Amino acid sequence: MDKLEQARNIIREADKEMAALFEKRMHAARMVAEYKIEHGLPVYDAAQEARVIERNTALIEDETLKDFYVEYIQNTMAVSRSMQHRIMEGMRVAYSGVEGAFAHIAARNLFPDGKHVSLPSFEAAYDAVVKGECDCAILPIENSYTGEVGQVVDMMFSGSLYVNGIYDLPITQHLLGCPGATMTDITQVVSHPQALAQCHAYIQKKGYREITAENTALAAKRVAEAGDIHTAAIASLETAQLYGLQVLDHDIHESKTNTTRFAIFARSENKPAVTAGHTFILMFTVKHQAGELAKAISVIGRYGFNMKVLRSRPMKTLPWQYYFYAEAEGDEDGAAAKFMLNELSEHCAMLKVVGCYKA
Repeated sequence: MDKLEQARNIIREADKEMAALFEKRMHAARMVAEYKIEHGLPVYDAAQEARVIERNTALIEDETLKDFYVEYIQNTMAVSRSMQHRIMEGMRVAYSGVEGAFAHIAARNLFPDGKHVSLPSFEAAYDAVVKGECDCAILPIENSYTGEVGQVVDMMFSGSLYVNGIYDLPITQHLLGCPGATMTDITQVVSHPQALAQCHAYIQKKGYREITAENTALAAKRVAEAGDIHTAAIASLETAQLYGLQVLDHDIHESKTNTTRFAIFARSENKPAVTAGHTFILMFTVKHQAGELAKAISVIGRYGFNMKVLRSRPMKTLPWQYYFYAEAEGDEDGAAAKFMLNELSEHCAMLKVVGCYKA
């Protein structure tokens, strides 16, 4: 047997072993896809893939092959993602608004293969997941300029769903008019209250009358349907393309770092591996006694958890009483967290971990 035939035999034997291992790996990838559907998670996880590459490359002893192995494992993971995308095509993702709304853009970016289900309100999108009609919901919880979205945060406090991810979407607002309209024609603008607030200085300067809508995309749709050259919508470029509107003015929002945080809500809690930036969300009420809030905050810090966010919200059922929303860095399942939560409960009338996410 010559050297070439000997090499080919080795390759055939390796290919046979790799085919069996490929099937084993893809079966596991299918299980991952099923888990992601159940917990409302996107297919692509850049941090996890980086860990796989680092861990597996360390197993290659021949230094001259490491670069080739990185390319090989990247291609292997791309194939796994491709299969997961196909499996997740039936995933139903709820969002509030109509096609082109920022929530729809976020849902499309996170779950490009899912079935995006348009619902008329935050509550309807949330309830669709609670009832099992959808697998997850993408809802805004905070804007960098106008602050928290109180209605969604209230549902986090009183509802049963978990937050399994946070996604930051840069928000760019534009002035959209009917075909043929000019800047001098516009006398009034229609949009969601948050978008109007984000563009308040611009609206005041122009002297436009404000009209509110349920969301930015619906505002654009109404302007397109009405065909009134005196009315413009404040919305995204995507909505201009969807509804045949023209962009009269670009980037009219005040803050040039305008970003909205969207949360992924699902019925099952996800427990990702704890890495740098791992953050969990706490919601609680404190007992009606002097100093209880200060004691509760000190407990969180004493166990080494860096509290990045602390906000209060009024309780709808009890006038002049409040609940608290906190985000803390660290492992909510570790021993320190168990001690912390146990001691924290001594000062809290209600306490729950709503979910976690990776920065």
